[in-house]
Amino acid sequence: MIDTASTAEGRIRKVVIAGGGTAGWLAGCALSHQFRDQLDITLVESEQIGTVGVGESTVPPIRTFHHFLQIDEQEFLRAVAGTFKLSISFENWRLPGERFFHPFGTIGHGTWATPFHHFWLDSLRRGMPSDLGDFCLESVASRDDRFSLQTQPQPSYAYHFDAGLYARFLRRRAEAQGLRRVEGRIAEVRQHAHDGSVQSLVLDDGQVIEGDLFIDCTGFRGLLIEQTLKTGYEDWHEWLPCDRAVAVQTESVAPPVPYTRAIAHEAGWRWHIALQHRVGCGLVYSSRHMSDDEARAKLLRDVGAPPLRDPWQVPFRSGRRLQAWNRNVVALGLASGFIEPLESTSIHLTISAVVRLIQLFPFDGIAASLVQLYNEVSRQEMEHVRDFIILHYHATQREEPLWKACREMALPESLQQRLRAWRERAHAWQDPGELFRVESWTSVLLGQGIQPGRPHPLARALSDADLRTLLKRIQQPVRQAATQMPSQAEFIDRYCRSGPEVWHANRAAS
Repeated sequence: MIDTASTAEGRIRKVVIAGGGTAGWLAGCALSHQFRDQLDITLVESEQIGTVGVGESTVPPIRTFHHFLQIDEQEFLRAVAGTFKLSISFENWRLPGERFFHPFGTIGHGTWATPFHHFWLDSLRRGMPSDLGDFCLESVASRDDRFSLQTQPQPSYAYHFDAGLYARFLRRRAEAQGLRRVEGRIAEVRQHAHDGSVQSLVLDDGQVIEGDLFIDCTGFRGLLIEQTLKTGYEDWHEWLPCDRAVAVQTESVAPPVPYTRAIAHEAGWRWHIALQHRVGCGLVYSSRHMSDDEARAKLLRDVGAPPLRDPWQVPFRSGRRLQAWNRNVVALGLASGFIEPLESTSIHLTISAVVRLIQLFPFDGIAASLVQLYNEVSRQEMEHVRDFIILHYHATQREEPLWKACREMALPESLQQRLRAWRERAHAWQDPGELFRVESWTSVLLGQGIQPGRPHPLARALSDADLRTLLKRIQQPVRQAATQMPSQAEFIDRYCRSGPEVWHANRAAS
């Protein structure tokens, strides 16, 4: 029998997840998988409360997480109407009419001391023209709208999926692992008198849900972490000026492409995410530079396909909670903070936080040292992503008021340091624990026109003939592997095609 001692200082056995959606069910599925016989886990959600539902694009670490949960890839993709993602296509960012890819894979082959881009930059200096993407399988396959898992090398990839179907998929697994779901709205949050930590949730039907540790997945409102515990919020609006989005789902009028499209416009950008059965689209914008009516009209005009439902508004404020873990409450997903989905990081940050919670789980009581560590790592992780997103806004030659202001704004010192290192010595790096690799930074820096300094002297040590040979030896197998790939639509038909019953079930529920 589970010991359910219920004080913040005592043993943790009862975990209560407030809110469902992607964040709630990710937490519920992972905790019930890892601790199914050690914890009593309850998730409280209301079918009457909608979720934001725009997190449909991911990054490759989700595959590692799924492997940890023993999720079969084909079963998962069929259940969520999923497609594959090799990269992000950035359109109109530096200037209207321009396009570059941020690929997920490695680019070329460098040495332990000198990343490949130094050799490539030196090849340009010597009059050997090429595109950096020519040396990356994911970039070449993206250009040609191809995908396969049968090539060597195998590509690095992530997924696009229906967020509602994903939450339902995780729910089925979590409940099978012993998690208890309770339907209802939270009417009151009760706190312990001695320290203010959360004691229980009172639902609108009078039901009381007690717990030792509470996980706040109540979205932007942060019912536990903010409304109850008054944790505080660090606002990043000065660097990330967009504060609203309008989203819509449309019919599919073309085969799905193996990349997310991020298309800049005069007051922000638009996402375009192709699933098996529909397309998810949304317009991110600054309310200072575009009205809600203008944004809605522009979205419907630009999506290029009939909408499946009315567009919906998503107001937001980029930033983070001052503490992701406060007393006996851990905030996940939108409750912990928000960085717009330009690099598809929302689900990744939730997964990373869940893994960190599992690693530091307070079975024997909440230790201040581990809470401090959790919060510090969470802060660093958010700031790394923040800086990368700011780079996209800052590195532009567009002349509209929003973009001009972003180009001229003062940057965080951490990003200034990266830009100085790039401009002076073509240096890019990945910090320990940081999501974005050297290839990510170089792709965006070059794609948006930030000129690098002189490459590493080791690149200059190669003779012209040896450098040509090196480039050819990297480029040829990449091109060969890409040409062997079928279109993504053809591969999905063979590997993970969903049936209409999957799509219709979700439409009926939404």
